[in-house]
Amino acid sequence: MTNLNFKNEETQAIHAGWRADTSTNSVAVPIYQTTSYQFNDANHAENLFALKELGNIYTRIMNPTCDVLEKRISAFEGGVAGLAVSSGQAATALAIQNVARNGDNIISSTDIYGGTWNLFSNTLKDQGIEVRFVDPSNPENFRNASDKKTRAYFGETLPNPKLDIFPIEEISTIGRGIGIPLILDNTAAPFICKPFSHGASIVVHSTTKFIGGQGSAIGGVIIDGGNFQWESFKEQQPALNLPDPSYHGTIWSEAAKPLGPIAYILKARTTLLRDLGYAMSPFNAFQFIQGLETLSLRIERQSKNALKVASFLNSHDKISKVIYPTLKNNSKARDKYFTKNLFGNLIGFHLKDGYKACKKFINNLQLFYHVANIGDVRSLAIHPSSTTHSQLSLEDQEKAGVFKNYIRLSVGIEHEDDIILDIKNALEKI
Repeated sequence: MTNLNFKNEETQAIHAGWRADTSTNSVAVPIYQTTSYQFNDANHAENLFALKELGNIYTRIMNPTCDVLEKRISAFEGGVAGLAVSSGQAATALAIQNVARNGDNIISSTDIYGGTWNLFSNTLKDQGIEVRFVDPSNPENFRNASDKKTRAYFGETLPNPKLDIFPIEEISTIGRGIGIPLILDNTAAPFICKPFSHGASIVVHSTTKFIGGQGSAIGGVIIDGGNFQWESFKEQQPALNLPDPSYHGTIWSEAAKPLGPIAYILKARTTLLRDLGYAMSPFNAFQFIQGLETLSLRIERQSKNALKVASFLNSHDKISKVIYPTLKNNSKARDKYFTKNLFGNLIGFHLKDGYKACKKFINNLQLFYHVANIGDVRSLAIHPSSTTHSQLSLEDQEKAGVFKNYIRLSVGIEHEDDIILDIKNALEKI
């Protein structure tokens, strides 16, 4: 099955990378709860460490359970290789650190998750990596902010919580012309948007969210699209084109050639994951494998529920504004990037009575959980300004689409009538 040419992502999510255990014929992927692996002989060990062949050395770097997850998500997204890590934040950090070093910069959309904004504006800054924030509504802002030290562009497909669709093709085209890859966080739009088909080079996910779907495990993944010509931009991309002292002078764009177009992900695994240790637990990888198998069904149900919830909110007299892709004046972007006519489960809305009304609304919900998460099978609600984006200044919050009177919902798979009834009752108590 794994060698057959099945291209549909629903099938890939169930079958890619694994058919059955060769020893026991087990259909379910086992949890390989081990730290290390027996080498066949001295030459085998030497070849693994010299990258002459790929295989298991130590679970901090690679694990068979994680390997199946990486292969499935990579096939699901249309990439060539993946790297499972301990969280979505770890995935974002490693994705940037894999190309940017002290003295380098990246260009980021302003429309991003609050935790990512903090990572970019503070932690990476402390490490000597400058992040320049620009408004993605004009793609030329990315070009204008770039220079010879710019190593990547970064954005979110469906930004949490602003929900303005990122112009993937327009910005990736700009970057490819000057040797800058687009790294795209597709956490909020798996299955419903395919960034690689529009020019993105690297995709990251918080697998904690839609891929897991049950709110029971933390994880992240980086996927290499295999579509960026690193060796063609030696000056713009030195990390993959100059000898790497951390791996006995390896030049990654050359070392990967016998293995396929995986220079980026090979470097991330054998240097950053090795050195920083952001390894995913095999048990968590097992849980994400289970979640991935039903992702397409869940997000279809969640998207349909969200569309009905957005329609209800849009007609309510206590709400001044509702934010959902179908309610925004961007039908061209929707048709281009969301070809399945599904737009995700995230909804934002502004209450007319302000911040105190938001707190009352949150406190009166009974079906919705008040948690800092998205993509769960359960319906979730939060007030981002006082929680997920609270470390940002009010000015930076507003750049990210967060206001004091703003509530974000992550709509679950419950019955639509029950979801709407809970919202209606909470609004009536404001």
